[in-house]
Amino acid sequence: MEDLFSLHKLEYGSKPEVVTAAPGVVNLLGEHTVAEDGYVLQAALNRSVRIAMSKRRDNSLKFYSSNLNERKRTTIPNLKYKREDRWGNYPKGVLSQLGQLGHSFRGVNISIQSDIPPAIGLGSSAALGIATAIALKHLYKLDIPESQIIQSAFLGETKFMEIDTQVCDHIVSAVAKKGYLIFLDLRSLQYDFIPLHMGEYRFLITNSHVPLSSINTELAERKLSCRRCVEELGQKKAGSSLRDFSSKDLKNGLGIIPEGLRRICTHVVEENERTLEGKQALLSGDLVTFGKLMNRSHESLRDNFEVSCPELDWMVKRAQDIDGIIGSRLSGPGFGGCTISIIHEGAMPAYRERLDEYERIFGFKAETFFCEPSAGVQVIYP
Repeated sequence: MEDLFSLHKLEYGSKPEVVTAAPGVVNLLGEHTVAEDGYVLQAALNRSVRIAMSKRRDNSLKFYSSNLNERKRTTIPNLKYKREDRWGNYPKGVLSQLGQLGHSFRGVNISIQSDIPPAIGLGSSAALGIATAIALKHLYKLDIPESQIIQSAFLGETKFMEIDTQVCDHIVSAVAKKGYLIFLDLRSLQYDFIPLHMGEYRFLITNSHVPLSSINTELAERKLSCRRCVEELGQKKAGSSLRDFSSKDLKNGLGIIPEGLRRICTHVVEENERTLEGKQALLSGDLVTFGKLMNRSHESLRDNFEVSCPELDWMVKRAQDIDGIIGSRLSGPGFGGCTISIIHEGAMPAYRERLDEYERIFGFKAETFFCEPSAGVQVIYP
């Protein structure tokens, strides 16, 4: 925080009046179930986006990214999406949504700093939105309920920027508790805190550094496949989403549902079942079973939903072969990004050797960090 505090003062000539921090998010189970009213198990990262904010005397909005050493600017009356503003559209979208909700504020200076690896499915954009909303709330002493904090950050992406994203990351970044995972029902948006007892094991995130190409078309096709499958299954059993159907229902649809559609929908249906089973395993303190569910989740993401890639498959397989790693899978949208593993600290030397081999084979240098389930958004100054 001291670094951001100094950078803000250097950039704008005055110290920040409020500094907030919102964590990134990692998905443990429930990948690609959101659009079908599914379930997810997630954790807030011990990495965050930090926002320093101070008032201005006019209606100007100035944004400074210390990571990129870039600046953007606009005014409150001119809060519009501009492609060239790139990262600046995220805080702009939040401010726009809060204004539309009836909250009044004047100009602000904003500095942004983050240690969340961007664009690999770890909720960096959700954290940026949540941290921005909380900072504005405290700076102007606005009466903004938690639901509107989440709504403004979510709609800042989906409405202001027209990005197809999931609200679960915003919820977790806002409400998480240290030492707990969050089990979220995407139909009701109700959530439970799941106590985590890891013993000598830890969650390890590995950034594959595989460049992410545009995956929007691929994911849109899979969502369309799920919708078509629901229509077919709905002829025999009432249901508005794949959440309402079981593996048995899919088997009963053999011959009716094309094989390609059936495999995609099998992932979603069985991933929901795995997530429910995973919740019970954690409540029972059965980390081994939870790890096996993570392994099965990756197999399904690879073979049924088809969003993995050779690099992630190689990394997950080598992790699963190491004594002391009891579960590993891709996390995030897929086609690159990161993996999440449950690892005994004694297994780290063997895993590092595999990552050296990964770099020699694929040419990408993987990076790792431990994930400690952390608290949601916080005001860290004053």
